Amino acid sequence: MLNFLNPPSAPPPFSRYSQMVAAPSGCRWLHVSGQVGCDRQHQTAEGFEAQAELAWGNLIACLEADGMSVHDLVKVNVILTRAGDVAASRVIRDRMLAGAQPASTLIVVQALASPDWLIEVEGIAAQAI
Repeated sequence: MLNFLNPPSAPPPFSRYSQMVAAPSGCRWLHVSGQVGCDRQHQTAEGFEAQAELAWGNLIACLEADGMSVHDLVKVNVILTRAGDVAASRVIRDRMLAGAQPASTLIVVQALASPDWLIEVEGIAAQAI
C-alpha cells in the first residue's frame, strides 16, 4: 500500500496532491511516457480542456492496460505550454484522479514536441506484488 505524506516540516500542497509518496519494498513499478491530447489516430483535440481530458484519459488507459489505476500513481508530471491554463488543468486533473493524490509537478514550457499540443502528462505508478 502506498503511503501519501505531507510532513509538517514542508509547506502544505498548493492544491490536491501529496508532497511525498512512499512505496513499500517489493512493488511492481510502471513508468508511463508523456501522454498528450490526441486520439488513437493521432488527431489532436481542439482547445485546452479537450486536450487535457484526452491526455489524462490516455494516461489512465496505460495504467489500466497494466492492471493499475490512478490510485497506484506515485508521481505525475504535468507540462503545459500556457500559464493561463494552470487553473483549468488543476480542475481536470482533480476530476480525472478521482481523489488520488500522487506527488505532482506542474511545469510551464515554451512548447512541446508538436506546436499543436498544449499539455503533456506522465506518471509513475507502483503496486504491491
